[in-house]
Amino acid sequence: MGLFGKKKADAAGPEEANASIKVLGSGCAKCNALEESVRRAIAELGWTEPVGHVTDFGQIAAYGVMSTPALVVDGKVVSAGRLLTQEEAKALLLQARG
Repeated sequence: MGLFGKKKADAAGPEEANASIKVLGSGCAKCNALEESVRRAIAELGWTEPVGHVTDFGQIAAYGVMSTPALVVDGKVVSAGRLLTQEEAKALLLQARG
């Protein structure tokens, strides 16, 4: 068992691990709140794809993110270091896929 034990992403299924939309963060309250905002934004858009949650600090650093929570869409960091509202997440998702 590692220093922080098993995290949510470690137990994620292959579909979630390969998700094109990911929240990066340790699993803190802000990270979980961002994930919820993103999930609500996706539902409002009518999209059905899964949202991954990366908690491994090595993987987070590989994205160049130094401040969490962060949002990654199609491999590109679109927000880092701030909690987004549902509307902000929706706008970033549309912009990234635009």
